[in-house]
Amino acid sequence: MTDLTDSATRAVGTSTVRVEGREKVTGAARYAADVPFEGLAHGWLVLATVARGRVSSIGVDPVLAMPGVIGVIHHGNAPRLNPKAGMFGIPDGTLQLLQDDRVPHFGRPVALVVAETLEQARAGADALVVTYEEEPHDTAFSADHPGAYTPVSAPVSAKGDVDAEIAASPVVVDQRYSTPEEHHGSMEPHASMARWENGRLEVVDSNQGSFMVSTILSALFHLDEGVVRVRAEHVGGGFGSKGVGAQLILAVMAATTFDRPVRVTLTRHQVFTVTGMRPATRQRIRLGADSTGRLRAIDHESVNQTSTIYEYVERNGEVTHALYAADAIRISTSVVPVDLPTPTWMRAPGCAPGSFAVESAMDELAEATGIDPVELRLRNEPQVGPLSGLPFSSRNLVGCLQEGARRFGWADRDPRPGVRRDGRWLVGTGMAAGIYGAGSVPSTAAVTAEADGGYTVAIGAADIGTGARTALTLVAAEALNVPPSAVRMKIADSDLGSAWFAGGSRGTSSWSWAVTAAAEDLRDKLVGIDRIPPEGITGRGDTAAQIAALAQQERHAHGAQFAEVAVDPLTGEVRVRRMLGIFAAGRIVNPLTTRSQLVGGMVMGLSMALHEEGLRDAAFGGQVNGDFAGYHVAAHADVPDIEADWVDDYDPSHPSGIKGVGEVAIVGTAAAVANAVWHATGVRHRTLPISLSRVLTSQA
Repeated sequence: MTDLTDSATRAVGTSTVRVEGREKVTGAARYAADVPFEGLAHGWLVLATVARGRVSSIGVDPVLAMPGVIGVIHHGNAPRLNPKAGMFGIPDGTLQLLQDDRVPHFGRPVALVVAETLEQARAGADALVVTYEEEPHDTAFSADHPGAYTPVSAPVSAKGDVDAEIAASPVVVDQRYSTPEEHHGSMEPHASMARWENGRLEVVDSNQGSFMVSTILSALFHLDEGVVRVRAEHVGGGFGSKGVGAQLILAVMAATTFDRPVRVTLTRHQVFTVTGMRPATRQRIRLGADSTGRLRAIDHESVNQTSTIYEYVERNGEVTHALYAADAIRISTSVVPVDLPTPTWMRAPGCAPGSFAVESAMDELAEATGIDPVELRLRNEPQVGPLSGLPFSSRNLVGCLQEGARRFGWADRDPRPGVRRDGRWLVGTGMAAGIYGAGSVPSTAAVTAEADGGYTVAIGAADIGTGARTALTLVAAEALNVPPSAVRMKIADSDLGSAWFAGGSRGTSSWSWAVTAAAEDLRDKLVGIDRIPPEGITGRGDTAAQIAALAQQERHAHGAQFAEVAVDPLTGEVRVRRMLGIFAAGRIVNPLTTRSQLVGGMVMGLSMALHEEGLRDAAFGGQVNGDFAGYHVAAHADVPDIEADWVDDYDPSHPSGIKGVGEVAIVGTAAAVANAVWHATGVRHRTLPISLSRVLTSQA
């Protein structure tokens, strides 16, 4: 046994390679679609081909006669689901698959063909004839849509008299900004296997939180607590899209119906079609300021598309709640239900599109006042939450802005747009600030001192490629005062107990708190123990009471983004030449994987600025570019020299000082690129992406 009083190798704050890295690079790591099961059958989704209507008939019999076909599940024979099931107890119509003949949008699953092999299932699905009674549909999202309404879950937030302050302001910016549908496109497609084993439903899935998924599945299928076990050992990305997916629900239906293991794996096109997306948004920003650039008023109106079967709200105003001080602030949100798939969370939901609007408007205010964009933001730094009046748990946006400006060489920038050239290229620089919520959510963990001298940490965390296993290994090593090599991690299994999922940049902060609490409990239990018994000694942590007792504060990670772009006015080509992001995101657990996360977020923001746009066919509501051939994301050639770093920002409200880094890096990136394009060309782009055609049209 390692002596807990010995000095341990430094853990937290040390760059550490992934503990599962060798498994991944050698192919030993198995993802959801890789795990073998005896007697495994395969399911293939059949998706609706109309924008709205009813299923009038399904040609099942010819498909049942095809080689290897086991059966076809459809609304006429599917297991009945609990209509009240959903995350956080909110009923979710997206989960109610095959419960009736309704088709609410193009791409809604209408059947599952199950066969002995994947190829036979696909052949059966291709041969299944489904006829429909089509109904008039509405897929045209717009800010002035007559169906727009303010959701109860997103009431207007306000302080002061915004209209009066703007009317009295010497300088006013009043502009509208648009962002399109964006899709997650994780490397690993969604895949799920379900089977009944010894009276329990066992699931091997690609998800962002096994305990969350098991809880929702239990409610959905009318099962008692503890009956469902969900595992997600390795996950190849999620970005918010991997919750309880259609493929999982249908796999459970098939396993229940045919009493054998069934796996359902989505094709890339199906991933685009059925797993949700960031919704299109329309935003209006009004800023009122005095001649010194001090904000008197901020008015942020936003509207996003949602579906007719579930109300999804993209909270674009979250970025406005706590970024800048102003005498009056108003944040209002509306949604427009249309006959399209239900949107879902996507990396930095709300804050990513919201920051494009707010930080573009701030750049326009800097232009109008003649104040440097960095200086303008420094002048509007709040001392407390601008709306809430609550203190910040920690805040070092000023450090991000100042250090970023220094390292980027911002002081050498000529503020005039369109004057810097490099051959045929117009060159410009831009910047933006970013913010994303931080905090911790109640979770449980167990730490066992083993007879062999090692320690086993068990927590229902999820590693979706972020390096969570490694970060938690370092946290546990520090809490136990042992080398990281003495720690073994068990994660991604709902049987390990309740734990927050990998989302909201709250995974590591929530899990590490639980691990630390369990380690403290273990240390107490080991006092006076000379020998560890064969079964080990276990300490347990549950952070619910501690988190509930926290004082109310504003908890956020912050960042400052800087970009240099080159624009060819003849071709419309925009090239990002270099980017720098400086962040204040709490105590950094593993600099190696943290930097990877930050760079990845900035790449995603670059992609948002210049490439990504989900396009819909107005006649059918289907996505016309639902694959990587048509939906463009930033490729290797598009990614420039990107530097990510951080400033000190220890959060004393967390026992390890941790916040989160998964999402803050995308916030503000698109605006920084757009502001740089304005500086290069003198033309402001308020609609994303800044495509070749939009650049050419703007130059005309």
